Amino acid sequence: MIDVYSWPTPNGHKVHIMLEECGLPYQVHAVNIGKGDQFQPDFLKISPNNKIPAIVDSDGPDGQPISLFESGAILMYLAEKTGRFMPADVRGRFGVMQWLMFQMGGVGPMLGQAHHFRIYAPEKIDYGIDRYTNEAKRLYGVMNARIEHTGAYIAGSDFTIADIAIYPWLRSWQNQGIDWADFPQLKAWFDRVGARPAVQRGENVLADQRTTTRTEAEKEVLFGKTQYQRR
Repeated sequence: MIDVYSWPTPNGHKVHIMLEECGLPYQVHAVNIGKGDQFQPDFLKISPNNKIPAIVDSDGPDGQPISLFESGAILMYLAEKTGRFMPADVRGRFGVMQWLMFQMGGVGPMLGQAHHFRIYAPEKIDYGIDRYTNEAKRLYGVMNARIEHTGAYIAGSDFTIADIAIYPWLRSWQNQGIDWADFPQLKAWFDRVGARPAVQRGENVLADQRTTTRTEAEKEVLFGKTQYQRR
C-alpha cells in the first residue's frame, strides 16, 4: 500500500494520475496547504521542504518502507517500481527524463509564477504579469512544436511520465493568459491525454476539497511570513 500525502494541485495530480495509470493500491491523506498542514512535524519528516506531494511506500525496493518527496522523483520511482511509462533502453529513458526536467525546471515554476502575478499577487505589477505570461506562451510554443514533431506525445510515440508531469499544469491555461487557438497541436495532445480514464480519475482525487478562491488567511499561509518561518 502506498500512502499519498497530497492536495489537489498540479503537482499533487501528477502523482494521483500516475497511481491510477499504474493501478497501484494507495490511500490519500489530505494535506490542506491553505490551512498550513504542510508545516506539521509529522509531514515535515517525509517532506522536509514542506511541499506536497509526498509518499510512503510500505513495500519499498528492498522490502522495507521508503518515503519520497518531490513529484518528479516520485514519478520516476513509480515508473521503475511498475516498469511502466518509462522506456527500458538508455536512449529512450533519457529522452523522457529530459522532458520531465523541462517540466520541473520550467513549466511548473514559470506557470506557477504566471498564476501568482496574474491571480494572487496583492498588487497588480505589470512587469511581473507580462514577464511570466510571455514565458508561459513561450513554453507552450516549445511544447506545441514538440507535439507537431512527434505527432503523439511529449517524449515520442508513447505516453510517459513526461506527459503525466506536464498535463496537470496546463489545466489552468486560462489563468496563464493562454489562447488555445495559438497552440493547436498542443491542444490536441491536451485533449488526448485528458480523455484517458485513469487521468480523469486522478484529476478527481481530492477535487471536492479544492476551492476556486483563496481567503486572506490562506494567502498569508501560502505567500506570507508563515511560508518563510524556519522550521
